Amino acid sequence: MKSKKPPKPPIGSYVVDAHSGKVGIVMGHEGPYVQLRAVGGGKEWDCDPEALRKATAAERLSAATAYANARSRGEVP
Repeated sequence: MKSKKPPKPPIGSYVVDAHSGKVGIVMGHEGPYVQLRAVGGGKEWDCDPEALRKATAAERLSAATAYANARSRGEVP
C-alpha cells in the first residue's frame, strides 16, 4: 500500500517546522520541499511537508513579538 503524502500548505500560511521548532511563512514549493522564511524575513529554508504543522495563533504572535523585540534592540535591520 502506498503512503499518502500530506498536502503542501498554501503560500503565505504560517507553519511550524517540527525539526527546528521555528515558525515560518510558506514562500513556495520546490520539488518535494516547502520553502519557509522566518517571520520578519531572513534566509529561506527547505522543509519536508511531513515535518510541518499549522502554527497556532499563540505561536504566530510569539514569533512576531520576538522579531519586534529584536528589531527594537537593533539586532535586525
